[in-house]
Amino acid sequence: MGKISPISAKYIIHANIDIEGVVDRPDVIGAVFGQTEGLLGSDLELRELQRSGRIGRIEVQTETKLGKTTGTITIPSSLDKAETAIVGAALEIIQRIGPCNAKIVVQKIEDIRISKRNQVIERAKYLLKRLMEDVMPDSQEISDEVAYSVRVMEIQEFGRSRLPAGPAVDESEEVIVVEGRADVLNLLKHGFKNVIAMNGTSVPPEIVELGNQKILTIFVDGDRGGTLIVQELMGVTEVDYVAKAPDGKEVEEITKKEIHKAIRSRISAEQVKLDAKEGRKTSSSRSSSRTERKPVEKKVVKEITDEEKSAFNDMLEDLIGTRGAYVLDDGLNILGKVPISELQSTLNSLNTGVHAVIFDGIIDKDLVAVAEKANVAFLIGMDNKVKSKSSSVVQMTVDDF
Repeated sequence: MGKISPISAKYIIHANIDIEGVVDRPDVIGAVFGQTEGLLGSDLELRELQRSGRIGRIEVQTETKLGKTTGTITIPSSLDKAETAIVGAALEIIQRIGPCNAKIVVQKIEDIRISKRNQVIERAKYLLKRLMEDVMPDSQEISDEVAYSVRVMEIQEFGRSRLPAGPAVDESEEVIVVEGRADVLNLLKHGFKNVIAMNGTSVPPEIVELGNQKILTIFVDGDRGGTLIVQELMGVTEVDYVAKAPDGKEVEEITKKEIHKAIRSRISAEQVKLDAKEGRKTSSSRSSSRTERKPVEKKVVKEITDEEKSAFNDMLEDLIGTRGAYVLDDGLNILGKVPISELQSTLNSLNTGVHAVIFDGIIDKDLVAVAEKANVAFLIGMDNKVKSKSSSVVQMTVDDF
């Protein structure tokens, strides 16, 4: 008998069997051939179809419990849709298998090509994701990485206590005091060179001297330990400003944006002392809430339409491997195509009038912030590193299509 190659089979017939008694698999196969013989004419005779390789090996799986037999029948087919459906329907006329009453019901006819196509799509998604993770960085990313490495190499030792510090502590009029070496490294990485660490819980004499000579900003972690360090420093030297990391975060782990925000929101030492006397929380975020009582505007998230989703998907596929970005207006017209290294500066310059941005890259916090400022409704990339989706910008990736 002929047997269909798994490559050439187009469909598979799946059927369930219920038998009022105990039978073996050969009994089921014999009934299939015997009771359908002559039913469909010579062109669809099962034995002839199997000899010619148009029907494959009939697979039967059975299980016997409490004197009854149940199981499945699978038949691969290279016939067309109509002929395969006729063969499947013919199975259901079988009413007896061996000496027992039986019932066969075709559950489905599986299109092998669709299954293979879905497998190809899933594998392609995985490979594309790996490609995006391993892709060669653009020139801007290389420049940033080199700059970060150079800044980290600039860490020095200051004074007799050999405190970790940036190279500009001596020459700067303002100095930022942090808790440890890791904090200095993080600030150096983001361009702050006038940083020095206490390197312990006690205040070194070098820090006391700097406080008497320069404008001193204390930058501490957003926890109770940071508050205690502020109180200790203010008791032994002259402090001008206090800055704190976001609640629950440490200076060594926060981003460039969070660092700049904390430094801009620093409060004066006099305000810290006043808050301490009144028993109020001494944090820059509390200070901001006292000085700026502006109502918070509710962010409106736009719903995507079917037309937009289809257009975005097509454009995203066009951009794969280009490291480029499409900037669209609300009519889905392409305003321009730019390298992703210039995307943030482009959005800053346009400021308004951009409805969507589609690009061959990874969505990050900085890009979301710029897009939100420019009133962008949709940001579509290959992957997304932003965990929180609280922004008014709808963020989508290839997985959403």
